[in-house]
Amino acid sequence: MSGQRGGGGPSAWRKSDGCGGWGALGRYGLTRLVQSLYGNQWPLATLLINWLGCLILGLITGWHWDQTTMVLVGTGVLGGFTTYSTFSHELVMLADQRRYLAMLGYLSASVIGGLLLAFGGFSLGMVIR
Repeated sequence: MSGQRGGGGPSAWRKSDGCGGWGALGRYGLTRLVQSLYGNQWPLATLLINWLGCLILGLITGWHWDQTTMVLVGTGVLGGFTTYSTFSHELVMLADQRRYLAMLGYLSASVIGGLLLAFGGFSLGMVIR
């Protein structure tokens, strides 16, 4: 365990690459599941993925996991799982389709919901700890 800020050492950072692959596979699977159930007219899958990532990252931060585990899970798994680029792309596509209300709703739900879930996860982590 490393108590250094930004610690975890080079080995943890190298391992986080592989963990990112697991996160990406989880994102792919959840995207396919949500789209098969609800279609893809609205970016629900990305919203749920990013919300879940905010909740989990808040939880493990509040729980005060050691730095190596934070690098592996927070940077690796959740870095591969969540997706800012897809979120941005979907906002641009909604604007291009002139679906401005949907775009504003998606933007608001993503940012406000993500912050609330991160705070809620952090608070829960503090209690569990």
